[in-house]
Amino acid sequence: MAWKSLLAAALSLGLAEALQTKATVRELQASAQRAAAKELNYHSAVSRRSNVVADTDPSLLYPAYNLSVPIDHFHNDSIYEPHTNASFNLRYWFDASHYQEGGPVIVLQSGEDTGVDRLPYLQKGIVSILANATGGLGVILEHRYYGTSFPLPDLSTESLRFLTTDQALADMAYFAKHVQFEGLDEYDLSPSNVPYIAYGGSYAGAFVAFLRKLYPDIYWGAISSSGVTEAIYDFWQYYEAAQLFAPGDCATNTQKLTNVVDNILIGKNGTDYVQQLKDVFGLGNITRSDDFANAISYGISYLQNTNWDPAENDTTFGTYCDAVSSTTLQYNNTASKQSQVVSLLEAAGYGNQTASLTGPFLNYIGFVADEDVTPCAQEGLTQDQCFTNYNTTYYELDDISQTWRSWPYQYCFEWGYLQTGSGVPKDQLPLISRLIDLNMTSAVCKEAFNITTPSQVERINKWGGFNISYPRLAIIGGQHDPWRQATPLALGLPNRTSTTDEPVHLIPAAVHHWDENGLFPNQTTASLPPATIKDVQALEVQFVQAWVAEWEHEKANKMKSRTT
Repeated sequence: MAWKSLLAAALSLGLAEALQTKATVRELQASAQRAAAKELNYHSAVSRRSNVVADTDPSLLYPAYNLSVPIDHFHNDSIYEPHTNASFNLRYWFDASHYQEGGPVIVLQSGEDTGVDRLPYLQKGIVSILANATGGLGVILEHRYYGTSFPLPDLSTESLRFLTTDQALADMAYFAKHVQFEGLDEYDLSPSNVPYIAYGGSYAGAFVAFLRKLYPDIYWGAISSSGVTEAIYDFWQYYEAAQLFAPGDCATNTQKLTNVVDNILIGKNGTDYVQQLKDVFGLGNITRSDDFANAISYGISYLQNTNWDPAENDTTFGTYCDAVSSTTLQYNNTASKQSQVVSLLEAAGYGNQTASLTGPFLNYIGFVADEDVTPCAQEGLTQDQCFTNYNTTYYELDDISQTWRSWPYQYCFEWGYLQTGSGVPKDQLPLISRLIDLNMTSAVCKEAFNITTPSQVERINKWGGFNISYPRLAIIGGQHDPWRQATPLALGLPNRTSTTDEPVHLIPAAVHHWDENGLFPNQTTASLPPATIKDVQALEVQFVQAWVAEWEHEKANKMKSRTT
């Protein structure tokens, strides 16, 4: 994440970026600050429910509940030694405004984020849509080690041993079997009496796909949206979507400019120009070349942050692509650097393309200045403090406030998804520097958790990976999603046939779990939500209604067989 956007995110209570695996030390610090701010804001709003101020997000007014859940579901697995019989509070929320007796329980798994971020979906978006269409009960279930659902009092590597996908899946099964919803005591809402339907997006999308397969007698159906069911250690393919779908000359020029950077930093054309390259970007005080290469790489990554929902859309990707696609100067303060840029292009072997690349290069410099250089200086930090990926002292912090540790532990231990430029095939120009390699992106693994070997992706892929399928498991994806290449809808895989029993839908021109969002009625317009989103959400309603009808039919048959 670029520095300017990092600062904005640190103050924002909006949705966190999903599956972030390419974070600097400062970004990890900001993620912990952001998590604390979200909890504070939520508890502040709940505490004054009876006298709500006009600017309070109404979704924050849902009271939180807790279910006591075992810390350790698997006493026969040695990786959890020493075992424990203790329990912890797993947080959840629910909305019964649509509920009708016999209706389904729609459980949204919040994934690698505080459940507070998912509360809007109880009022608008996929949970509300499905609950309204089926007379269902909407639920947000927090994931262990996020929000307030921490099993142990610190986040040391030893305490994190219970943070595995296996344990979290068992939590969700345990929840369905044991939860009692306050105020709904008159109803039998057990999974033996009403259908439970799970929804998840991104990591949580893969999670609910596995849930449906592992606990089919508890969860009747599941919708996996942008579900990354194939764990991949070196996930260089993350940038394939930008290469294919970025507008204009964005991808082509990014590849060329990245190659300019690499030809200088890696030394194909001599390292004499390394300092000049750093200086022209205004980042001459970054010590390590890989940190520098990483600092200027974020523009192309912002594809993931685009969204049809105006409240969630980040326009940075468009700004970046406009800049590097244009030969017209867009940042006037870079004009004085033209001769330096030409010199660098020539040194990197692009002397015959100075006419077409000088403008994009200058605009690239201007973009980085706005997003990184100026905001860092305004914070009064050194450039190494802003942009380094290496800080052993910080990585060793493991008290309970270091909430940034949860997701890195998960991807270091078993998920992978380290986004590199080095992994790109040699016959293809990467969109980020080849200096961004596994050694760099795994620094947090080694220094924070002493994990020095590749992520154990086989622990995840044993559930089916790209080929996962199961009755009443829906696979939803976005055509332009950077994470598509880790899903069952990855380019190059055989097309799947969609059925009511196993629905498959690729949303045209969509990015990351775009079907999850929704609008209030007074926010809708002729173009919002877009037709493609209306279509997929209508499809989801259709097949969930069919699944519920199938449940009711089977339940009636079972009751009939008992009486005959």
